[in-house]
Amino acid sequence: MNLRRRTLILALGLAPFGALAQARPAAGLDYTELKPAQPVETQGKIEVLEFFWYGCPHCYTLEPLLEQWIPTLPADAQFRRIPAVFNDQWARDAGIYYAFDALGVVGKVHRPFFDAIHRDRLRTDNPEALAEWLQRNKVDSKKFDETLKSFGVQSKVRRAKQLSVAYRIDGTPALAVHGRYTVSAEQARTQRGMLTVAEYLIGVARKAGAG
Repeated sequence: MNLRRRTLILALGLAPFGALAQARPAAGLDYTELKPAQPVETQGKIEVLEFFWYGCPHCYTLEPLLEQWIPTLPADAQFRRIPAVFNDQWARDAGIYYAFDALGVVGKVHRPFFDAIHRDRLRTDNPEALAEWLQRNKVDSKKFDETLKSFGVQSKVRRAKQLSVAYRIDGTPALAVHGRYTVSAEQARTQRGMLTVAEYLIGVARKAGAG
């Protein structure tokens, strides 16, 4: 997460967008242009990705803003979450996200799981505590474990690791727009600024014929 570099900046995550709202965002300063661009998996839409980690406190504070922002995205944009993978711990937590997704419960448990980790100090590497949390949230822990170990989920974890490298993600949270651009809160000054820059980049991608 590059905590030492980001803590002060991201502490301002709820602040107004500020200076970036007054000027057109600049490549290399406010966002990164990917060269080469990455292929997208969302066909017919402008793909917007969030790279996150359940253990990241800044991803946790971004989540309420995302919940407000995602419904405001234009009709030609499609949002997807990608759990970033840098090591075994992140891979385990990525697997948890994809198991939730495979079970069809992401919408129900994604935010509560963040709360459990950052508010209630749930350790995702504690199988007993995790199983207890799943049961309290009406997720069958046995079925969850089977899904977590499944080929489909583990394939998605490997793909998430590949994407984290391909998009040159060096910390979370980060947003990517249509395989062409990435933006972090560090670049955009604040978390709100990151969303505003992403909106700008959606427009740039649209003008370039994406979607």
